[in-house]
Amino acid sequence: MRATADNALKIVVVGGFGVGKTTLVGSVSEIRPLNTEEVMTKAGEGVDPAGAWGKRSTTVAFDFGRITLSESQVLYLFGAPGQERFWFLWDRLFSGALGAVVLVDTRRLEESWYAIDRLEHHGTPFIVARNNFGEPTHSLAQVREALDLSAEVPLVDCDARDRESGKRVLIELVRHLTALAQAQARADADLPAAAAAPGAPHAPRAPHAPGAPHPLGAPEAPVTAMYEESTP
Repeated sequence: MRATADNALKIVVVGGFGVGKTTLVGSVSEIRPLNTEEVMTKAGEGVDPAGAWGKRSTTVAFDFGRITLSESQVLYLFGAPGQERFWFLWDRLFSGALGAVVLVDTRRLEESWYAIDRLEHHGTPFIVARNNFGEPTHSLAQVREALDLSAEVPLVDCDARDRESGKRVLIELVRHLTALAQAQARADADLPAAAAAPGAPHAPRAPHAPGAPHPLGAPEAPVTAMYEESTP
């Protein structure tokens, strides 16, 4: 990293188990990403999700990547672990983040609800990226409705394995953050701070009970050609 880099920016990538967070961080990072992958074993059966989605390893802490933006600015990427037993790490990872990318897999869309709720709770701006495992079978409008996303939250398609696709996701997040900052600046100029009323909290999403219908109907069968979340 350049000796002149003195301004560090932070973005977090979150989502359910096996949606491609490690892959996204690895595909866009300019350095070999640091990850905390461990092999899934029989001891984890009944605790971690089954390996039916082609997963043989899993993140147990976080993934870390870096992108140099300029002589003085560097972007740090943190990929959060997807298993429920590691969710306690998320609040620490959100600390100091400019924004977040919520990566979703429409075959298990309900696993993304917690990530969205936690980001809304923290007031962290985010966008949602659908990681396409094969040809999409639902429109982005259907995904938005199933996730109960407001119209202000960008929703995009991506392929986490492809560097250019991953970069477009990060660019979309930066555009979103810029638009929010500009809107806030206009609001601060037009209204006294005392007159600004806090926004109403977003209603929490209902938990997905075992056996409950999938938000987008029956999930598609897993595609044959899958990739490891730990493979850049």
